[in-house]
Amino acid sequence: MTGASGVIRGDIANLYQVRGGLLKMARDPADNDLMRSEATALTRLQDAVDPALLACFPPLVATGQRDDARSGIRRHVNLIGAFGGFLSLADVRSAFPAGVDPRDAAWMWRRLLVAIGAAHRAGVIHGAVLPEHVLIHPAEHGLVLVDWCYSVSGPAGRVRAVVRRYQRWYPPEAPPSPAAVCWPARAADRRTRGACWPSSTSCSSGCTGRARSAPSPCRPRETQ
Repeated sequence: MTGASGVIRGDIANLYQVRGGLLKMARDPADNDLMRSEATALTRLQDAVDPALLACFPPLVATGQRDDARSGIRRHVNLIGAFGGFLSLADVRSAFPAGVDPRDAAWMWRRLLVAIGAAHRAGVIHGAVLPEHVLIHPAEHGLVLVDWCYSVSGPAGRVRAVVRRYQRWYPPEAPPSPAAVCWPARAADRRTRGACWPSSTSCSSGCTGRARSAPSPCRPRETQ
């Protein structure tokens, strides 16, 4: 969500538009570990994912720490490459409360499955496949899976935090709040991705490029 100052307020961090991309900084230094998890995940994805599928993921330009000059508080920061023309699935849900045309739902779902599958093959579990974390480009039929702060490495990894407002979307074994209670990571991607968009379309294409039979932008679902 973008505030009046132009600052994008994420789940645990603020994002600032700077030269070279978006500077993402944890609001609470207690979440520095989650920011480091994102940097680790994006680095691994850039190294291990098929280059043809890298467009599914935000590029990590740089990562480091920033000390507050007044308080001395140290926060972890990630510089994420910027990309324009994208909307989140939360924006789509708001614009089309009755749903979108099934053809549009199909290409979104296909590309989301491609992104999740590519990440899993690289040994990274996203951990929070939620509407705000799935960005789509209506005209180009592209998709980017963002906010890897909840990610872990490998299917045996344990997710350390949840997005509180989506608590009911998580598996029942998830903790009731963003606490240091861990739970299986792979279950998170299975459960939360299904809540993003209702579709059973199979995965057969990448995250970029226009679908042959689906005009853009998104179309509302036809009602009887």
